[in-house]
Amino acid sequence: MAAPMFHENVPHIQAKFYTSQQQLLIIFTVGRCQVSQMRDLLMYVPEASESQHVAFDFLVDGEFLRNSLQLHMESKGISTETVLNIEYVERHPAPEPEDSLVHDDWVAAVEAMQDYILTGCYDNTVRVWNSEGKLLITIPGHGAAVKCVAWIRNDEENPVKQFVTGSHDETALLWQWNQEKNSVDCVHSCHGHAGSVDCVAVDPSSTRFCSGSWDKMLKIWSAVSGVDDQDSEDVGEKPHKRKKTDGNKIPARVPLMTLSGHQEGISSALWLSDTEICTASWDHTIRIWDVEQGMHKSTLMGTKVYFDISLSPINNLLVAASADRHIRLYDPRTTDGAVVKVTFTSHTAWVSSIQWSTTHEHQFISGSYDGVMKLWDKRSAKAPLYDMQGHEEKILAVDWSVPQYMLSGGADNSLKIFKYTDKSVEGMH
Repeated sequence: MAAPMFHENVPHIQAKFYTSQQQLLIIFTVGRCQVSQMRDLLMYVPEASESQHVAFDFLVDGEFLRNSLQLHMESKGISTETVLNIEYVERHPAPEPEDSLVHDDWVAAVEAMQDYILTGCYDNTVRVWNSEGKLLITIPGHGAAVKCVAWIRNDEENPVKQFVTGSHDETALLWQWNQEKNSVDCVHSCHGHAGSVDCVAVDPSSTRFCSGSWDKMLKIWSAVSGVDDQDSEDVGEKPHKRKKTDGNKIPARVPLMTLSGHQEGISSALWLSDTEICTASWDHTIRIWDVEQGMHKSTLMGTKVYFDISLSPINNLLVAASADRHIRLYDPRTTDGAVVKVTFTSHTAWVSSIQWSTTHEHQFISGSYDGVMKLWDKRSAKAPLYDMQGHEEKILAVDWSVPQYMLSGGADNSLKIFKYTDKSVEGMH
């Protein structure tokens, strides 16, 4: 429908409304309405058991309207004679605080899988929780702070889950957790780094993982447990380099490949595909590596330290968290990848962690040293959708691997869980 939008001192504006959400139906007529009131209009959801009204947002040329339409048009240089195509979408409900899980020290790493949450702590331990907030098991083994964690196997039917952890003790450990028996075994100790292992990432086939370290090196390892290749060897007697299980020494594993090129420590790593890895570094660069060729492929140059990166599994866009308080969006597939597509600004301190939604192509979360986790929509660069408060200290890690739960770990020794309700993921949990 087309309707004139009116403001006291501005000409009428012609606007045509549409939506891609078929379940939505506008039942009002926009007539001589204040432009500044547009975001407060309501809609009717015909599928609801009872008539109910919910708020919705407007997008003009694919960008969320965050101020009056008049100011938006002035900032974009749009003529008042233009007929605007305005998309309306249901406003997402605010994430709700669900739980706060207390640890003995800083929570530096977190990743959820199905109904389980894995956390890495500065007290040198790894913990497994269920989604209801119950601590299932505390796992010692590392000799220093656990900086990163990642699930390897996601098979719901198999009670044995596998995961990898990286630590300031310069090692990565491969673990098997028997869900039914609630017992854990360290099956391999991965040696080769000469600095803190700050990030780990598992490849799409779950047969390899990569690790990035303060020693500037990127290493690739086998993630297949129970296989002793020729490179395996017994670990020495240093207690911080190993963990005993049933009195036996843990076989050590050496990397399949080592890639060098970063000038400072590697802070984050992820697999773009089976053959490509993307890394972020304190050297102000994001690098893409060709695993098959064993070489550096391309570089995205920044101006500050990059702390974390995340790739959307839906739109294949990359977001990067930085020390200059900004979040930047890149398209790693384009030749002009060094060009920032969008910059998101709202945090007031270092942005330490970031992750895309696995089910929503536009949304991601970020955590910062300002103690706030934010929910973003890539169509709203000037303001996040929601701020999630609760931490008393800086946030070190966030996770959104399970659509219903947004997780953040911080220097206040707590893991915060926020419940997120979205029609696009209802029924998946």
